[in-house]
Amino acid sequence: MSGLDKRVQSYAQALDGLADGMTVIAGGFGLCGIPENLIAEIHRRGTRGLTVVSNNCGVDGFGLGVLLEQRQIRKVIASYVGENALFEKQLLAGEIEVELTPQGTLAEKLRAGGAGIPAFFTATGYGTPVAEGKEVRQFGDRNYILEPSITGDFAIVKGWKADHFGNVIYRHTARNFNPLAATAGRITVVEVEEIVEPGELDPAQVHTPGIYVDRVIQGSFEKRIEQRTVRRAA
Repeated sequence: MSGLDKRVQSYAQALDGLADGMTVIAGGFGLCGIPENLIAEIHRRGTRGLTVVSNNCGVDGFGLGVLLEQRQIRKVIASYVGENALFEKQLLAGEIEVELTPQGTLAEKLRAGGAGIPAFFTATGYGTPVAEGKEVRQFGDRNYILEPSITGDFAIVKGWKADHFGNVIYRHTARNFNPLAATAGRITVVEVEEIVEPGELDPAQVHTPGIYVDRVIQGSFEKRIEQRTVRRAA
């Protein structure tokens, strides 16, 4: 492989260097577009004391939920935690630290972190517990709170297609938090459904440029549906 070829052949190689106590940023929304095989590899490795940044923490027995089963997560920074009974149990028992963040603020924290912006002001959360202990400044006739950006030791991301150079395309709503997560990791690992030859991706359709990606691996995915809703038969 050339120095620009970012393909790896195993999930163990994909997460080489992951250690206890690190911060891991995970893409996905609910169970849509989650890097399920990379999460499973973290579970297999038994890495502990992790701070996990993600919109939510999976469900019982799948996604990031499997890391809760082995007490691998020390802290979660998320915007929604309502689909996981084990998460609720550990939170109420004081076994895990949780930092709830408004969804748009979480997205901006990741975007700012990836752009090298250390903090930003937002009106979201002013006058609520979210603002406690944070700097407040008035701009015009509104009050804003200062929010620090987020970066991580690893970012784990799920894409649809990638080339050898790590250029990534996401599919439909599975795009969600993944492009933001991809920019905010010191080491960014992307798992995709298909790796294509260089030149096959339309440059105008690339969502995450390869400059942000360190490793890419092709996998197969279960793609569970979090809440299945169907119409009754007529």
